[in-house]
Amino acid sequence: MKIRILAALAVVAFLAGCSAVTRPAPVRQTFLLEPKMPPAAAQPQPAALRVGVVNVAAPFRGKAFVYRLGDLRFETDFYVEFLVPPAAMLTEQTTRALVSARPFARIAGPGAAADADWVLDGFASALYADTRDAGKPVAELSITYYLTPVGGAEQTPVWTHEYTRHASMRDGSAVAYADALNVAFGEIVAELAQDLARTPLPKR
Repeated sequence: MKIRILAALAVVAFLAGCSAVTRPAPVRQTFLLEPKMPPAAAQPQPAALRVGVVNVAAPFRGKAFVYRLGDLRFETDFYVEFLVPPAAMLTEQTTRALVSARPFARIAGPGAAADADWVLDGFASALYADTRDAGKPVAELSITYYLTPVGGAEQTPVWTHEYTRHASMRDGSAVAYADALNVAFGEIVAELAQDLARTPLPKR
């Protein structure tokens, strides 16, 4: 009897092992930030602008999606992430948006060899899906941009502004978060382009 029981247990263990081996692994989802490009500014600044770097706060710097579950509780999803680090995407898409809107006569991206009169940097302090209210999840995005003159002894920004958006998500899925985040970012870069075009700048 003992031999039969042991044999039966061995068969069950073997089948369980086979099931674990053949079970398909979770598929990792990847997303990009691709906001809607803003319209051209009516009157660009008669100067050259270079986009620097848009850095991201440490909690949101990685590629994994970040979800806020409580006032002090956040978690990441290993299987849902950005295709590239957020800082690289925010920098690239800010550059693309300003090239499209042309708030300055000439726009160059990071590392460009072209001469520039001003450099625009940024810092994203919030980049996550707020799911504290399960029925009303929102994408949170907050970026502060800084405009600084190129060269000279003083490297103090002459203009700075924080842009914050709370974009509603249609549900709690990763796709809904990515879509809402693109809406939020599109609104931010559109407002940024308008502000840069109409902000009085000191003569250089």
